[in-house]
Amino acid sequence: MSPLGESSSDVWSTYQQQQHSLSEKIFGEQKAIVGQLPTSVKKAITNLKTKSSHYKNLDNSVLYAIYTARKAVAQAGWSAQDDFGINIGSSRGATALFEKHHESFLKQGRAETLSSPTTTLGNISSWVAHDLQTQGPEISHSITCSTALHALLNGVAWINSGMCTKFLVGGSEAPLTAFTVAQMQALKIYAPLPQEGIHKTFPCRSLDPNNKKNSMVLGEAAAMVCLERGISKNVLANIIGVGYATELLEHNVSVSADAVCFQRSMKMALGHHHPDDVDIIVTHTPGTLKGDASEINAINAVFTNKIPALTSNKWKIGHSLGASGVLSLEMALLMLQHQEFINVPFITAQTPKRIKNIMVNAVGFGGNAVSILLSK
Repeated sequence: MSPLGESSSDVWSTYQQQQHSLSEKIFGEQKAIVGQLPTSVKKAITNLKTKSSHYKNLDNSVLYAIYTARKAVAQAGWSAQDDFGINIGSSRGATALFEKHHESFLKQGRAETLSSPTTTLGNISSWVAHDLQTQGPEISHSITCSTALHALLNGVAWINSGMCTKFLVGGSEAPLTAFTVAQMQALKIYAPLPQEGIHKTFPCRSLDPNNKKNSMVLGEAAAMVCLERGISKNVLANIIGVGYATELLEHNVSVSADAVCFQRSMKMALGHHHPDDVDIIVTHTPGTLKGDASEINAINAVFTNKIPALTSNKWKIGHSLGASGVLSLEMALLMLQHQEFINVPFITAQTPKRIKNIMVNAVGFGGNAVSILLSK
């Protein structure tokens, strides 16, 4: 679920429109552009929270994960008896609930009873496991913006090791708080308000080669993927390559100008495949000047004279941090399913000769890149 909706049909329908799904949100005395979940989805989350006393004290990041995990497992035809593993991550974790408890502590001088167990990062996978009643391993982690695709890497590793036959992986992010937005603004990477110049039509300029100003926008979302070996009746695509890399830090929030980590992760994901085999790349490109440029430089270095068709969804839904990688994976799956390429409004429309193999990229603060190669 994302600002695009929660069903495949809704999401695909929204992708057909050359309009963004971003909106203004007021944070105290400040306003910012953000990617918010549709009202219908928010209502479903509220219902989930109120129907069970166990869930009333949980952060939205955990509730989002529970809600999407239920749907993913149902679509895959899994049951608790499968004892599948779970690896769900988040960049920020229970940020809203943590801020609430900290504010209460500053006012009262004491912490509330459930302040610790409800704000730990491990809360996400453990509560999903509780909700689905599965007995498999549970893993939660944060590797900033590449978190969800690192969860996928873990799932692949567990399955290939023979320690598990199925794995539920993904990411969940509920970062729309005043403090979180202020942190991004303090880094000077956040999009200005729409009334300011060229950002009026599209606040986030992800993949825009003519962009002159940082334009990252935060979005809330959660997305889950069911992994299993072989071909099942519900299969959506095959993972034919995975890659990962980390490069030495030049700055706390940057990667090198040529994104060496991306070059390494994409080459690893290619494996024995030729670069010409890749038809499309769903880029990470968050809408920041350095971030977008470095990834494009890495793609040019790996694919040289034959660059695949490039696309992104962050101009449309914002950057959902730890959940963003699987939302890019969703976009790739939908393009494979419908055999239609989704263009970005800032670059000349592209028409791939075929839509068979799609690479998905993600990278987080600290230069930790992941590349996944999917095949129809």
